[in-house]
Amino acid sequence: MDDSESSKPSLLERLSTLLLREPEDREQLVALLHSAFERNLLDADALSMMEGVMQVSERQVREIMIPRAQMDVIDISEPPEKFIPFVIETAHSRFPVIDGDKDNIIGVLLAKDLLRYYAGEEFNVRDMLRPAVFVPEAKRLNVLLRDFRSNRNHIAMVADEYGGISGMVTIEDVLEQIVGDIEDEYDFDDDGDNIIADSTGQYRVKADTEIADFNAALGTEFSDEEYDTVGGLVLKVAGQLPKRGDRMQLGELMFTVLRADSRRLYSLLVERKTPPAEIF
Repeated sequence: MDDSESSKPSLLERLSTLLLREPEDREQLVALLHSAFERNLLDADALSMMEGVMQVSERQVREIMIPRAQMDVIDISEPPEKFIPFVIETAHSRFPVIDGDKDNIIGVLLAKDLLRYYAGEEFNVRDMLRPAVFVPEAKRLNVLLRDFRSNRNHIAMVADEYGGISGMVTIEDVLEQIVGDIEDEYDFDDDGDNIIADSTGQYRVKADTEIADFNAALGTEFSDEEYDTVGGLVLKVAGQLPKRGDRMQLGELMFTVLRADSRRLYSLLVERKTPPAEIF
């Protein structure tokens, strides 16, 4: 090895030297991290994750939860042959189980436990329920993540100040605030098609779908002069980065955010809303 190369300070040494200027507040720490990035001491992913870690300590559960209206649940009164197709279609690994109403959550069902139904074993959903965990809307994400790790839970129900259910949150939702969107083999974003229509007349649309393609598929006439993608169009209307579950209407189309993290949009649910009839 060349002596000149061996004498060069390591990445850790260079980063340590940069951080010797002890920051006095969070803003200065962020500025130092950006300075490290500009000097090629950190790559973009490392910088993004460090910023995500700091944001987690500031954000609350209510900011990232899946809203009550978007929760996929199973009603204990339904027979397995009725709710199992729903489980297969949504492809979640865990489902809140209710008894008549979303405010009455009696437990959590793991999708893998449904294998017993096909194995011909005695099948009683109540016997397979795991206890549901409830957290307040104002709980800090770093505290929730610590609880998830210590209790080995992956999902929690979010309760409002009156004791009602306002949504749910998963460990994946929290981790995505640090590392960005986590995709798995069942995510819509992995599908080849950018626009998928379902049997109810709704469309699941990737946010990076070009507006021209969206117009051709849905018969709309949105302009692509300012933005190229559907995600850009939604951001323009929202005025900020919307959260999962946020809704906004453009003409006769209602857009609901299906997947998003603190950095970008990933997918949207689009449905037609018939304009109200004119009264003469």
